Amino acid sequence: MTEVGAAVDETGRLVRDAAGFLLRRDLGGTYRLVLLRVPVDLVEKRVRVRGFHAGDGIVEADGVAPA
Repeated sequence: MTEVGAAVDETGRLVRDAAGFLLRRDLGGTYRLVLLRVPVDLVEKRVRVRGFHAGDGIVEADGVAPA
């Protein structure tokens, strides 16, 4: 279990669903992403996400970039 406030730096596939964006992690599982900017050009592509764990599988993303 990841601690709230812990730094996140992970890669995976960026997926869009009805509620927003998910990172399907390379290490398994998913994170729901809270994003300030919408990275529509990166949807369904492999990305690197950096941010902070907010609890309950949610990451407040500081950045999303191609991996």
